[in-house]
Amino acid sequence: MNGNGYPITIDDDVSIVFCGAAGQGVQTIEKVLPVLLKRSGYYVCATKEYMSRVRGGSNSTEIRVSSGKVAAYVDRIDILIPLDHNAIPHLENRISSSTVIIGDKARISSGRDILDVPFSSIAKEIGSALYENVVSLGMIAGIFLIERGMAEDYLSNIFRKKGEGIVQNNIDAFRAGYERGAGFCREGRFCVNIEKNREAAGDILLSGSQAVGLGAIAGGCNYICAYPMTPSTGVFTFLAGQSDNFGIVAEQVEDEIAAMNMQLGAWYAGARAMVTTSGGGFALMVEGVSLAGMIESPAVVYLGQRPGPATGLPTRTEQGDLELLLYAGHGEFPRAVYAPGDQEDAFYLTQKAFNVADRYQVPVFIMSDQHLADIVCNMPVLDPHLIKLERSIVETKKDYRRYEITSDGISPRGIPGHGAGLVGVDSDEHDEEGHITEDLELRVKMVDKRIRKTELLMRETEPPDLIGRDDFTTLVVGWGSTCHAINEALDNIGRDDISFLYIKQVYPVHDDIAYYMEKAQRTIMIENNATSQFGKLIKLHLGLDIDRYILKYNGMPFSVEELTDAIRRDAL
Repeated sequence: MNGNGYPITIDDDVSIVFCGAAGQGVQTIEKVLPVLLKRSGYYVCATKEYMSRVRGGSNSTEIRVSSGKVAAYVDRIDILIPLDHNAIPHLENRISSSTVIIGDKARISSGRDILDVPFSSIAKEIGSALYENVVSLGMIAGIFLIERGMAEDYLSNIFRKKGEGIVQNNIDAFRAGYERGAGFCREGRFCVNIEKNREAAGDILLSGSQAVGLGAIAGGCNYICAYPMTPSTGVFTFLAGQSDNFGIVAEQVEDEIAAMNMQLGAWYAGARAMVTTSGGGFALMVEGVSLAGMIESPAVVYLGQRPGPATGLPTRTEQGDLELLLYAGHGEFPRAVYAPGDQEDAFYLTQKAFNVADRYQVPVFIMSDQHLADIVCNMPVLDPHLIKLERSIVETKKDYRRYEITSDGISPRGIPGHGAGLVGVDSDEHDEEGHITEDLELRVKMVDKRIRKTELLMRETEPPDLIGRDDFTTLVVGWGSTCHAINEALDNIGRDDISFLYIKQVYPVHDDIAYYMEKAQRTIMIENNATSQFGKLIKLHLGLDIDRYILKYNGMPFSVEELTDAIRRDAL
């Protein structure tokens, strides 16, 4: 410790948090700094929490930097950069005696020690207080001794559309901050000592939304429509931004009802389509989901969960919509629900969703949440050899029957103009040619035909991943975005008798879940909701009870620390 109470060196894993009001440029920091750190050979993981407002409030971004892979949120703050006077009160419960606070003493009133850097004054000397976010970004880059030329080239590329003057001001702001940060280390006041890794520099850096978007492209998506809704909009805007590169029609429609029906029309015409939404928007799509069930149309729906009911907490995270997806749509028809836990699974499962929807002619859902949508982490370069694009359209003959009754329930799917047959569909119950019918015996045959596809979907279900030893006594069960926080918590606990069952497809329920749960002396379910929706699904389909629950539903993701404490306590 130095004379001011600041640690001289932070080793191995550092959590940096920037906090300021909406409009102060925290978003720019979270866009730029992880890229610079990753290119410099560090593993990074960036998460954010933000209020539902355009100006004001308090928004924060946490950027973890490590010598090894990190992919989870932590409560711990090692370095805090408060950009306004509300930042420290906003993060009070996460600040500890070892937190290094770097900011403008004249503007931030706090009883805590603050390493004084007048970001606002420095920015004003450059031309505007608006540049203080880049000054603070440069300071962190200086602390890590990031190669300055590489960083300045990247900043120039980011801001080039705003003109040479804006580019130069941002470069000057970065340099001013960089000199402060590098000076801390030269003076022995404060240093970060994290080992670099060449493999990290070669990784790609993706958000969950970008990973889903890339998976859609790999799945052959060529039509995307949506009504914007947080946190699903990132997938929609990513695909819209790639529309020229990959021949994707992107349509922002008037509401979610239209989006779902337009998707079905696109599939009917031969496209591979997707809609993006959140819980409130999906509620409007439900009738269209039922239409997909009746006309046996493929459909792919990306749902980014956020806390409800109603508008709820529109910029926060939760796993509260599983039951909504499971039972959405009147009547009975098969479906599949994927719940990726990280970017890699988000990519491969989204790609698979298009093949499954096309092959079985059913709605397929990709469940994410705000936490996974927005988190940005290193990940290995995606392997194209694991991708197989499967198309299941047939060329129709004159005697073609769209709803031909088959032994496996899958009728050959044709599209208009591809062959000599007529492709008729009807939202009423229909005969094999697609004509409306009230033949009650035929009705039973048609229901049975549709339901038969459920058994085939069961064979396609992604098995759960067991992480840990096979001779466990305590089994932790989690699905979706909780996976990396659980993983790291179990690493912290370090007990060989506790293993983790990671579920990446929540429906149909895989039989292996029962196999592992029945081996355990104690089971612990972890979910970001209030009623353990997946736990209830296990009880319904497998007849198994959960021993203990760790549930969170305040709008924040699980932190590594709270899961470490909770699992250690419940595993006794």
